[in-house]
Amino acid sequence: MTTPALRAALKMDIVVIGAGQAGLSAAYHLKALGLKPEKDFLVLDHAAQAGGAWQYRWPSLTLSTVNRVHDLPGLGFAEFAGGDESVRASVAVPHYFAAYEERFDLRVVRPANVTVVCDRGDRLRVQSDRGLFSARGIINATGTWEKPYIPDYPGAALFGGEQFHTRDYTVAEAFKGKHVLIVGGGISAIQLLDEISKVTETTWVTRTPPRWREGPFDEEAGRAAVAMVEERVRAGLPPKAVVSVTGLPVTPAITSMRERGVLERRPMFSEITSTGVRWEDGATLDVDVILWCTGFRSALDHLAPLQLREESGGITMTGRLATQVALDPRVHLVGYGPSASTIGANRAGSAAARELTNYLGMVT
Repeated sequence: MTTPALRAALKMDIVVIGAGQAGLSAAYHLKALGLKPEKDFLVLDHAAQAGGAWQYRWPSLTLSTVNRVHDLPGLGFAEFAGGDESVRASVAVPHYFAAYEERFDLRVVRPANVTVVCDRGDRLRVQSDRGLFSARGIINATGTWEKPYIPDYPGAALFGGEQFHTRDYTVAEAFKGKHVLIVGGGISAIQLLDEISKVTETTWVTRTPPRWREGPFDEEAGRAAVAMVEERVRAGLPPKAVVSVTGLPVTPAITSMRERGVLERRPMFSEITSTGVRWEDGATLDVDVILWCTGFRSALDHLAPLQLREESGGITMTGRLATQVALDPRVHLVGYGPSASTIGANRAGSAAARELTNYLGMVT
């Protein structure tokens, strides 16, 4: 639901920043604890419509190819999918999120671009293009979509071809007739390599050899993966990509790619030339396009004045599910570290809502 522009300096107990999976989960649990939307808490979302980052995903990412869409608390996704797995994820999930916001009357304010959060003693000042808000605590759920990461390589500015990031990808046919160098070892890199290699020439490079995971990813393996990521953020280290812990599942699509010979991975190059790339041994490769499937970083620039980061570049997290910032317990990060997954985001939203309201003395 989109509300009218709000007056400046509006006081709230809690401001939730972001209305993706984690933000909606947090809002649901705040309301379940007895807090009232637009009175006790407020949800601000950067996007013009519901759907979080899902609304920006490429058209070929359908419900049959996406990893999984986990249910938000209190309302299942299945009834909105309609059993048709050919539906675009960028259509189905936003429809689900919009229905969820309406069902639980979460009153998300959008589009609302939060530019900065500052410490004002016993309160936090949240500045946005929809006004100025004062909060006793915040739950930050801004995710990563707004912070695509492209590593800095020598010669990048010299390249005469095109460079894109996963975030820019639309359809494979856009690259037809071009030699595409796909950089990255994550699930998105594999998905795009599969699609693009069917219409044109591709080369795949990764920094380290891919780790393939045979068999199902059971509950025990999931807990182990989350524990490894959680250990890092509790130590104040930057979180690693989930795939670095879980490995890449060997699916029928992977088997087909192996048979087509497109998974013959090459090591990372050392520099970019005007026509392609060069490796340390002097070998070169001419390409037309470099597609950086190198992931994202947490979109936390607006929190910079709070000085939450350690010298390592990470943020020390505490709390039951590592959502609470150790340096400022009034701030919870959901969708960060171990909660940077759809199922993890749900649990993190619940924990953050409970712990923050307890800390503020609102709920016992």
